[in-house]
Amino acid sequence: MLTTGKLVRDRIPQIIRADGAEPEVYVAEPAEYRERLRAKLAEEVAEYMEADETDAPEELADVLEVAFALAADLGVNADQLEKIRASKAEQRGGFSERIVWTGNR
Repeated sequence: MLTTGKLVRDRIPQIIRADGAEPEVYVAEPAEYRERLRAKLAEEVAEYMEADETDAPEELADVLEVAFALAADLGVNADQLEKIRASKAEQRGGFSERIVWTGNR
């Protein structure tokens, strides 16, 4: 269970320094990094869910950034991830038709 700190984007320490403060940071070990990425994904999804239509695209971009980082942690680059997504869409479809399943008869 992670109790202190949070995973931030790579340039955040530089931005904090540019604002005149000195950040306290460390580099997470691989297992902690994966755990923190998962927590970050939940955080970003929650922010997207709370966003209005104006802020939603930016929050969705944050979700995508974390998804790309999680994929990279698994050894999958963005192009490979897109190929997996496209293959699933070809086999099972996407969500553009807005179909809602309510069960079977």
